[in-house]
Amino acid sequence: MKALAAMPGDQVATRALPEELDLALRRLATALDRLESAYERQRTHLAEACAVLQDDRSRLAVELDGAIARMQALDLANEEVSRRLNQASANIRAVLSELAGQGQ
Repeated sequence: MKALAAMPGDQVATRALPEELDLALRRLATALDRLESAYERQRTHLAEACAVLQDDRSRLAVELDGAIARMQALDLANEEVSRRLNQASANIRAVLSELAGQGQ
């Protein structure tokens, strides 16, 4: 590295500055490498976590679709059972009314 221009009598300081600067730059480069490695690890971890969440979302969507279909089928069955019970109840009332009319 090139030494900075210095005032006379400052020769020792001008030689030490580039060495200190070189050391600081090496430490900075090392820190930046570590930071980049940490970033890549985090990015990889987040990508994996995102993939897991996407898989869960897809699975849950399929389960939800199935649950909705079952609910709709149960609603239809419930309506049919209710209709049949109402019909049977009306038939029983009619028969009881007819029997009551015959008994008098």
